[in-house]
Amino acid sequence: MKHAASRDLYTYWNKLRGLRAAPERHEIDPGAIRGALGDTLILAYEPGADAVFRLAGTRVCALFGHELKGSAFRPLWSERSWPELATLLDHAAAESLGFIAGVTGELADGTTVALELLILPLMQRGAPDGRLIGVLAPALPPTWLGIFPVRSLALGSWRHVGPEIEDSVVPRFLDLPPEPARQIGFVVHRTHP
Repeated sequence: MKHAASRDLYTYWNKLRGLRAAPERHEIDPGAIRGALGDTLILAYEPGADAVFRLAGTRVCALFGHELKGSAFRPLWSERSWPELATLLDHAAAESLGFIAGVTGELADGTTVALELLILPLMQRGAPDGRLIGVLAPALPPTWLGIFPVRSLALGSWRHVGPEIEDSVVPRFLDLPPEPARQIGFVVHRTHP
């Protein structure tokens, strides 16, 4: 995760979830993520239907030049990105797997901006309910933010994030002793016949 808002939200989400797959949506305290709020979004998503913005931070709305709450997520994306994005949203909503992705935003004049998208699942009474919280933020704040709207988004590289991934794919070696200082010299290994 390259963007501070993504790291802050993920750290908060991870702390809230504890040993669960994801935190309950009512546990989210906007005050706890105040530094990331402008870049935060909440989507309501059901497989086979379009995701809808339940909340969009001020900087997210400024990227597109209008309020996004209540609008569909899909029209913001290029047609070629939608099938893969829909699959990722399905996994996030149904299997409690989040993802982080590189995104390219294109302006009307063809200018592009690099963005980062983080999507994390939320639960309702211990079960996935299709609510997703995330961040959509530019890698570097563009000088034109709020003046020239992004017309289309294109999905780039992505990877899954979340407890299942951390526990199964990326081994953690938390209690290893510090590595001893290396000395220059020869080491003789004996082999037994």
